[in-house]
Amino acid sequence: MTTAPQPATAQPEPLWQPGEDRIAAAQVTRFQEWAAARHGAPAAVPGDPAASYAALHRWSVQELERFWQATTEWFDVRFTTPYERVLADPAMPGASWFPGATLNYAEHALRAADDPARADTPALLHVDETHEPRPITWAELRGQVGSLAAELRRLGVRPGDRVSGYVPNIPQAVTALLAAAAVGAVWTSCAPDFGARSVLDRFQQVEPVVLFTVDGYHYGGKRHDRTETVAELRRELPTLRAVVHIPLLGTPAPEGALEWSALTSAGTEPVYERVPFDHPLWVLYSSGTTGLPKAIVQSQGGILIEHLKQLGLHCDLGPGDRFFWYTSTGWMMWNFLVSGLLVGATLVLYDGSPGHPDISAQWRVAERTGATFLGTSAAYVMACRKAGIHPGRDLDLATVKCVATTGSPLPPDGFRWIHDEVAESMWIASVSGGTDVCSCFAGAVPTLPVHIGELQAPGLGTDLQAWNADGKPVIDEVGELIIANPMPSMPIHFWNDPDGSRYRDSYFEMFPGAWRHGDWITLTSRGSVVIHGRSDSTLNRQGVRMGSADIYEAVERLPEIRESLVIGVEQPDGGYWMPLFIQLAPGARLDDSLRDRIKNTIRENLSPRHVPDEVIEVPGVPHTLTGKRIEVPVKRLLQGTRLETAVNPGSVDDLELLRFYERLAHDRAGTGDTTDGADGAGRKADR
Repeated sequence: MTTAPQPATAQPEPLWQPGEDRIAAAQVTRFQEWAAARHGAPAAVPGDPAASYAALHRWSVQELERFWQATTEWFDVRFTTPYERVLADPAMPGASWFPGATLNYAEHALRAADDPARADTPALLHVDETHEPRPITWAELRGQVGSLAAELRRLGVRPGDRVSGYVPNIPQAVTALLAAAAVGAVWTSCAPDFGARSVLDRFQQVEPVVLFTVDGYHYGGKRHDRTETVAELRRELPTLRAVVHIPLLGTPAPEGALEWSALTSAGTEPVYERVPFDHPLWVLYSSGTTGLPKAIVQSQGGILIEHLKQLGLHCDLGPGDRFFWYTSTGWMMWNFLVSGLLVGATLVLYDGSPGHPDISAQWRVAERTGATFLGTSAAYVMACRKAGIHPGRDLDLATVKCVATTGSPLPPDGFRWIHDEVAESMWIASVSGGTDVCSCFAGAVPTLPVHIGELQAPGLGTDLQAWNADGKPVIDEVGELIIANPMPSMPIHFWNDPDGSRYRDSYFEMFPGAWRHGDWITLTSRGSVVIHGRSDSTLNRQGVRMGSADIYEAVERLPEIRESLVIGVEQPDGGYWMPLFIQLAPGARLDDSLRDRIKNTIRENLSPRHVPDEVIEVPGVPHTLTGKRIEVPVKRLLQGTRLETAVNPGSVDDLELLRFYERLAHDRAGTGDTTDGADGAGRKADR
C-alpha cells in the first residue's frame, strides 16, 4: 500500500502540558505506583511522564490478565461470586472474561448513595433550554431506581428481557437504565427525534417487553409532540407488556399506559440481580446507513470495568467532579456519560439544542452547572470558532479542567481555538473509539502533553496498532486501525446473529483474529495517535491513499465553507472521479476565486494528487441520526445505485438531501460526464 505523506518525526512543541502537581495527583499516576507494588507493573520514570505512561501501557497490553485484575482491585469491583481467572480464552471473537464471576452494574453505579456524607449531594443535574440546573440527589436516584426495579419485576420483567426507552437525555432515562440493569434486563434506547421507522428498525430486532416514552420534547425553543409516533411504536411492537408515560409536555397518559410517577415514588431500596460477568447490559446500534442497524450487545461486567478504567484513569474523574457531555440517548456517548456514576461523579444532563438560544449554549451550561469535564463534538468546536465567540472571556469557566471532543477528529484549528478562546491552561482531549466497544481506543491521558491535531495516546489495556496492507504493524505511517488483543467491552454478540457470521464479517474478515475497526490512523514514534478518517471511504488517487478527514480539516478552515463532503468514485471505465461537495456559509458565493483557494488549500496543505476534480455547491451535507457525515451511501448513489438500495432511509437526518445526490448522479450519467485525475490528469471544468 502506498500512503500519503507522513507526519514528521521531529519533536514539536506541545500546545499544553500538565504541571507536576497535576501529574502527581492524577489517578493514573497513583494507579501506576500501586500496580507496581502489587502487580508487577513498571514503576514510573522520575521526571518523565511520557516514558512512565508508555511503560504502563506496554505492560497493560502484554500482561492483559494482570492489568485487568489490578483494575478491578483498584476500583473495588464487587464480585458476588469470585472469578476463576481473568481471561479464559484470548481469541477474538469470543474472548471469555472473568468466567464464574457475578456482579451488577447498577449496584456499582449507585455506590455513592451508600456514603452518608454524599447521599444528599447531587447525582444528577438536569438542564433544559432555560439553562437552570435541577438536582437529583444520590438518595433520590437510588430510591427511584429501587422503586422502578420492583415495579419492573411485578410486570414480569426477568433477566435477559429487553427494556426500551424512547426518551431524551433526562433523569428518567438514567433511572430506567439503572432499574433495568438492577433486574438483569437489557436496556436499549433511541432519542425522540428519531422517527417511528428508525426506532422500529432498531427495537423490532430486540423485541422489548417494556417501553419508556415521552409525549414529546423541547428543542430549539419549540415543542415537539411525539404522541402519534408513540402510538405507532405501540402498534408495531407486539412484544410490549407495558408502556410507561413520561409527561414532558404535560399530557395525560394514553389509554393503557402507566404513569412514571406511580412507578418511582415509593423510595424502595434497590434489589440487585447478580448476573454473570458476560450477561448483556444493553444493546447499541450502528448507524444502519446501508441496511438494518447492527444490534450490538455489550456485557454488564465488560462495560463496568472498561468504563471504570476510561473514566477514572483516563478522564481522571471521581467524586466532586461534574461530568457534562453533550449527547442524546441515541448515541453511545450517553451510555458513557451515565457510567460517570461508577466513579462517583455528578452527571450534567442537558436536554436541548446545542445552539439555543445561540451557539454558546454548551459553554453556558458548563458555567451554570460548574462542570469540571466538558465533552462535546469536534463539529461544535469548529462551529464556535467560525461564529467568532469568546467563551473564556465572556463566561466563567474556571471549574472546567478538560474539554474533550469526539464524533470526528478535532482539526488543528479546533485545538488552537480552545487554547486561545477557552483557556490556555485547558487540557484538550480529542478521543476516538466506537459504538462497537462503547469506549475509546485512544485519547485522554491526564499526565501527557497535548500536541495539535493529535490524540494523546492509546488507552490502557487497548492493544492499538496501525497495520499496512500486509498485516504488519507500522509506526509514523498511515495504516488500518487494529486492536490486536481483546477488550472487555467488545460485543459479546450481535442480536439475531446466531452463528456469529455478521459479527465476524464486521471486524475480522480482513485480518482474522484481529479487530479491524475501519479507520486510517498513524501511531507516531512519540506515542500519540492521528486519526485520518474512515478507511472504507478512502480517497485513493494513483495509489496514494488519504482519509477524508484530512480534506475536511483543510477545506473547512475557509470561512466561506460551512461543511464539505469529499467522495472518491471508481468509474466503470476504470477512471476515478473525486468531487468535493461544499455547503456555503450564509452570504458566500462559489466563484472562480473561491474554487482556486479551495484547490490551493488542498494542494499546499495535503497533496496535489488529492485536488478534487470538481467543486460542487450543494444545499447541505447528509448525516446519520447521530450527526456523522454520510460518505459510503453517497458514493453508491454517484455510482448509479438507486436510493432505496444505497441507504436505509430511516438512518439519515434529511432524505431529501440524498435525493439531490441521486439526481446529480442521474444527470451525470445522462451526459456521460466522467473525469479521472486532478491537476491536469484528465480534469474537467468545475461546476
